[in-house]
Amino acid sequence: MEALSDGIFAFALTLLVLDIRVPIREHIISEKDLMSAFGTLTPKLLTYFLSFMTLGIFWTAHSSQFHFIEKSDRNFNWINLSFLLFVTITPFTTAFLSEYITFKFAIAIYWLNLFLLGVMLSMILNYAAKHNYFRSDVAGKDEITKAMMRRGIIAQSLYAFGALLCFISTYLSIAVLIIIQLYFVLGLFSKSKSKKASPLS
Repeated sequence: MEALSDGIFAFALTLLVLDIRVPIREHIISEKDLMSAFGTLTPKLLTYFLSFMTLGIFWTAHSSQFHFIEKSDRNFNWINLSFLLFVTITPFTTAFLSEYITFKFAIAIYWLNLFLLGVMLSMILNYAAKHNYFRSDVAGKDEITKAMMRRGIIAQSLYAFGALLCFISTYLSIAVLIIIQLYFVLGLFSKSKSKKASPLS
């Protein structure tokens, strides 16, 4: 299950970049034309950067959960597959957002993708905890579950705040979402440097 999940994450991360296409050569006759054409790629580069971090964060969280899980059943498999469904949709919602970056609806669709990723990730954790699928040698299972759930709630609350900023400016909304993702990414690096064992790293 974990190998399948890693493969789908890798595929989705690769698909993200395919939406960014090099400007057509025949339309470029000067340095100014090339810089102008590159500038038009800004929405796609912004959303690519955002979604690459997003999938990276969710992959890290998913891997962290499976570090503690050793059992599964049919229902658990389908919960995990449902999570992966929204992973595979991310390249589409990213492309949709980059194409209609000034529209609030595009932000809403992207936020919905983030929300459903978070919901399904929480369901994986809850199901594993409820059915005692954690490794027998793991200490403090309740504390680990609560810590992961708390982190997920904080993340989803911040995502919702960032999405709501689209009513002021869609670019502001995307910028704040990127800052939120950077916060989590830098937080992971900080934990790694301090060499502290954490169920969220």
